[in-house]
Amino acid sequence: MTTTDIRPDTGPEKAVRRPSRLLRNLSSKVAMVPLIFTALVIFLGGTIWTVVYSFTKSGLLPRLSWAGLDQYERLWSSRKWIVSIENLAIYGVFSLIGTLVIGFILAALLDRKIRGEAVFRSIFLYPFALSFIVTGLVWQWILNPELGLQSVVRDLGWQSFTFDPLNNPNIVMFGLLIAGLWQGTGLIMCIMLAGLRGIDEDIWKAARVDGIGTVKTYIRIVIPMMRPVFVTSLVLIAAGIVKLYDLVVAQTSGGPGISSEVPAKYVMTAMFGGQNLGQGFAASSMMLLMVVIILIPWAYLEFGGKKHG
Repeated sequence: MTTTDIRPDTGPEKAVRRPSRLLRNLSSKVAMVPLIFTALVIFLGGTIWTVVYSFTKSGLLPRLSWAGLDQYERLWSSRKWIVSIENLAIYGVFSLIGTLVIGFILAALLDRKIRGEAVFRSIFLYPFALSFIVTGLVWQWILNPELGLQSVVRDLGWQSFTFDPLNNPNIVMFGLLIAGLWQGTGLIMCIMLAGLRGIDEDIWKAARVDGIGTVKTYIRIVIPMMRPVFVTSLVLIAAGIVKLYDLVVAQTSGGPGISSEVPAKYVMTAMFGGQNLGQGFAASSMMLLMVVIILIPWAYLEFGGKKHG
């Protein structure tokens, strides 16, 4: 008999059997199952399903009858779709700039530790608690020439005053923009205010010692330090712009004519009004493409720059 045959199986030399790698942190892996299922089946699966059916002749119900690029050719030959894209671009640019600028200015004013800050903060944030439908109806009344702002100003004596954007095809998108800014600025103001409160007070003291003015301190020091806050605000605003639908329905229903049509309304009209699911899926896929075109450069600048830096 050799020595290896009589080795005892007790004491510190006893081999400790570890659980397999698959069973480690089992509770956390089980908790991730719903998350993975939701991400793969609902979000990714739904997106792929929509893109696939955009190449079909689906009408009232989805069916796998291939139509090639017919739905996309029909989409881009539609004057209504072109107007929708143009309107979304106009609304998006002015909404993005307006919301960021107004939100930051309001946050900077509140950050001066004024009396009644909580009251002002609640007032500015209150419109965000309203739905777009309610906001649209409120501003439809305010911008109504016979009931709203124009009527009030004329009653005060300025009879030549005219302000009727919702009935003017050339400026109807700016009527929608006013309502959008009124509702969305409060949230961005709160995000900006949280960012400003995260700036170290010593930075302000150092700027005052160096004789740097308040405005110059904001532009050269504070705003560059708030880059993550601006990125978060940018994503939130962009998501709201692409989803623009309720406000249009409540204020103008796409009118006058088709002058205030937007892509989301085109999709809803094609799918449920025109009973053309294939056309609606094609428009939805183009909206998804627009989001991807916006997000990829942003993601590269945000994450790719850090990786290479």
